[in-house]
Amino acid sequence: MVLKGYPRLSETFIAQEIAALEARGLDMVLVSLRRPTDKHRHPVHGAIKAPVLYLPEYLYREPLRVLRGWRRARRLSGYAAAKGKFLADFRRDRTPNRVRRFGQACVVAAELPDDIGRLHAHFLHTPASVARYAAVMRGLPWSCSAHARDLWITPDWEKREKLADLDWLVTCTKLGFEHLGALAPDRERLALVYHGLDDRRFPEPPPRVGGRDGRRPDDPVILVSVGRAVPKKGYDDLLAALALLPADLHWRFVHVGGGAEAPALKQHAAALGIGEKIDWRGAQPQERVIEAYRAGDLFVLASKVDRDGDRDGLPNVLMEAQSQALACVATTAGAIGEFILDGTTGLLCPPNDPPALARAIAALSRDPARRAAMGGAGRKRVVEAFSFRRNIADIAQRFGLPEAPCASPSTRP
Repeated sequence: MVLKGYPRLSETFIAQEIAALEARGLDMVLVSLRRPTDKHRHPVHGAIKAPVLYLPEYLYREPLRVLRGWRRARRLSGYAAAKGKFLADFRRDRTPNRVRRFGQACVVAAELPDDIGRLHAHFLHTPASVARYAAVMRGLPWSCSAHARDLWITPDWEKREKLADLDWLVTCTKLGFEHLGALAPDRERLALVYHGLDDRRFPEPPPRVGGRDGRRPDDPVILVSVGRAVPKKGYDDLLAALALLPADLHWRFVHVGGGAEAPALKQHAAALGIGEKIDWRGAQPQERVIEAYRAGDLFVLASKVDRDGDRDGLPNVLMEAQSQALACVATTAGAIGEFILDGTTGLLCPPNDPPALARAIAALSRDPARRAAMGGAGRKRVVEAFSFRRNIADIAQRFGLPEAPCASPSTRP
């Protein structure tokens, strides 16, 4: 199982899948392209027993290991074919990153146990490149789970060739499925499988009776957002929207998540005059995230398409928030509209539109009864249509694992 990094707080959807597959009997080795940087771990990471093979993130830092890997790899029957694919890729992408992935693939091919029967990559960009080269070297089938960023920043020529080489691929949004389907030589290799939410990791939500309406300065509406401080999450737009909220609406904003843009966002909030109303909590383990959902009145996410084309798929934090009966205000960016039902489980706004976002936040902040109804409808939708325990069945079957109770087939548009 080839991963960009492990463990990562922002990728609980991958960790819950690994834990579920392991519980069903899949024997695996986790291959991580980089070492962890998060200070915390989620409980689900503690449940995973698979060993982790950490690759040299930069080849020059472990030159002897890379050299040993290359010497072993070049004796494999598929090395020449893998080298040919790498050189064809490198002619179109002459970057150090491309060379690094081939070097990492040599280490994978050399160091993995002999009884490995398949390589599977999470993300269609760099992890899939390593898995593809290593699989060819070892003469193994390979497969992939495609998610969000990897779909939009990988060049079309590269996606076409990977889709032609791999055994099968699952992706987690209809938007992604249609995009890849237009590039794949054989759409039958593709399947839409929503991540879903493992309700065993999320407690029953507290009853949301009464509720704050923003009238009292000493009891403000609590707005919550969970997400990395990166451009596609739209936190600059969200701060602009918060600054536009009516003066007589009393609120506090709680942000959970790390990210390189956090310092700049804090400065921006101060410049807008709203810095004292914001609680920046940084990256947190799952139990602290759940506490934030349960204490909040409204969840807000202002996703948009970044300048490089990166965008959200279907952020799992929306499912997590709705599992706690928390109404959501979000944008229509990415595949968010595949989950949030506008006017039923939350409100959707156009991306890059702080005034529209402010109007939606204000409307639901002042109406606790409507929030409660939307939160209840959202929780019902999570349980009935986005159950992880049902949606994992398709992936388990593809790995050759036996069926389990409550299994259901994948969604095929």
